[in-house]
Amino acid sequence: MTEGMTVTVVTGTATVCVFDPAAVRHRLDDDGDWWSIPCAELAAVNAGQVAFFNVGGDDAYEVTLQAELAAPQVSVHLAVRSGRVYIGAGEDVTGGGLEPDADCGGLFLDVPAGSYCLQARRDGARIRLALLPDARASNAFDALVRI
Repeated sequence: MTEGMTVTVVTGTATVCVFDPAAVRHRLDDDGDWWSIPCAELAAVNAGQVAFFNVGGDDAYEVTLQAELAAPQVSVHLAVRSGRVYIGAGEDVTGGGLEPDADCGGLFLDVPAGSYCLQARRDGARIRLALLPDARASNAFDALVRI
């Protein structure tokens, strides 16, 4: 991951997401808002397919990538199959016949395929993320992830 890289994510769904598009391609023909159903969102997060960070309000968020976070608020494990990770607004998640692309305004990262621990910390409109290789690719959350 390129440390220090920053992207502004504008969300109208109060959600920032991180995922490998290949991991959720099976959702391509689902409703565009399939993940707005809490049990579907939680199942996808726990399967390591996508990290949804509920941020509590629609706004522009400055997302900065770091090598590691000393005090993350949350860590989400992800399976990265294709070696490509998208960071963007929740509404850009694969579904409704659409996948994220360069026009979505998010950021694509190329990383080695594998399992990762995604650390996150939010301070107001600033979100810091670190993507670290990890042996685990799934989660066991009981509730939706909020930062």
